[in-house]
Amino acid sequence: MSWTVPNPPDADGPTVGEDRPILEGYLHWQRRSFFNICAGLTGEQLAQRPLVPSELSLLGLIRHLAKVERVWLRQRAAGEQIEPLYGGPGAPEDFAEVHADDAQRAFAQLQEEWRLGDAAAASVDFDSTVDFRGDVWSLRMVYVHLIGEYARHNGHADLLREHIDGVTGR
Repeated sequence: MSWTVPNPPDADGPTVGEDRPILEGYLHWQRRSFFNICAGLTGEQLAQRPLVPSELSLLGLIRHLAKVERVWLRQRAAGEQIEPLYGGPGAPEDFAEVHADDAQRAFAQLQEEWRLGDAAAASVDFDSTVDFRGDVWSLRMVYVHLIGEYARHNGHADLLREHIDGVTGR
C-alpha cells in the first residue's frame, strides 16, 4: 500500500483578545486547511499537474509552503542562518521536477517547518521588525502575510484537488 497524507489534527484559536494569539491561531487554521485538502491523497496524486499547461501541483505547493515558512519565520523573523529550501526566495525549484516518491518526505518537511517556525517565532517580540526589500515589516505583518499566502494557495489547492479526484469542500 502506498503512503497517503493522513488526516490533520484539529486547529483552533481565539477570536477575541490580543493580536498574537489570534494571528497564530488563524495561521494554524490555514495550515490545517491545506493539510486537510491534501488528506487521503497518495504521492502520485500529489505530484499530478492536472491544470494543463500549468506546472502547479499539490506537491509543488507543499514544497513551496515549506520554503515560505522557513524564509519568513526562521530566516527573516528569527534571523536563523540556515540553508534555503528549493533555491530560496523567488526561485522556482519548489514547483519544478516534483516526483511522487518524494511526497512523504516533502510533507514531513513541511510539518517540521511548521514546528520549527513556530518555535523560532515564539522567541521574537511581535513588534520586532525585519527588512523586506527596503520595507520594514513587524512580526505581526509577517503573520498577516503568511495567512494571506496560505489563503491564496489553499484556493489553488482546492482546484487541484477537485481536478484530481472530484473532492470539494475540504
